[in-house]
Amino acid sequence: MVNKLRGSAREALAGIQDGATVAAGGFGLCGIPELCINALRELGVRNLTVASNNCGVDDFGLGLLLANRQIRKMISSYVGENKQFERQYLSGELEVELTPQGTLAERLRAGGAGIPAFFTATGVGTVVAENKEVREFDGRRYILERALQTDWAIVKAWRADRLGNLQYRLTARNFNPLCAMAGRITVAEVEEIVEVGALSPDDIDTPGIYVQHVVAGKHEKRIERRTTRPLDGT
Repeated sequence: MVNKLRGSAREALAGIQDGATVAAGGFGLCGIPELCINALRELGVRNLTVASNNCGVDDFGLGLLLANRQIRKMISSYVGENKQFERQYLSGELEVELTPQGTLAERLRAGGAGIPAFFTATGVGTVVAENKEVREFDGRRYILERALQTDWAIVKAWRADRLGNLQYRLTARNFNPLCAMAGRITVAEVEEIVEVGALSPDDIDTPGIYVQHVVAGKHEKRIERRTTRPLDGT
């Protein structure tokens, strides 16, 4: 039986090279692959192209790689929480390909499904459509979007078995299953390892066929923005 468990994220990512493309799961700081991001920082790989919904914050998540000048290009939907991102983009250090959120999700899913491209109405008539093929179907215009398939994918799940079957928890699922599909080599970091068969087939969100390496560890799970109010009467 194939055992995909690895001793550390650094061990799992040891084969990554400068210039690699990486799909990274997460939404804001929810469900981000913290261990893998830290391992990439330690490994020092550079000129990365990263496809992810956003780029973390200045001192956490993908923002750590940005601060270390390891990312050459971001393919993302939202970039508003990172001042370092803004500085590097405006100075020309960082290339950015802004992609509507639903389109990004479908590009990743299509890449994993072996679909090279698809048409969508999102972005028609905007800068998103620049230099893209436009076709009309049933009286409505659509633009052609290319699928995303990356060299590596780093994802965060709740539980896994040693075959690489993954289960996510609530909203921490977000982009992770799509990124896992899109990567030619996928590293999944999890909170808990269970025995093969412990996960019901209905509970497996990402089948192990998409996963090459599994790493278990503790996660900080930092909250991106905490909002509170006084209790009534205080």
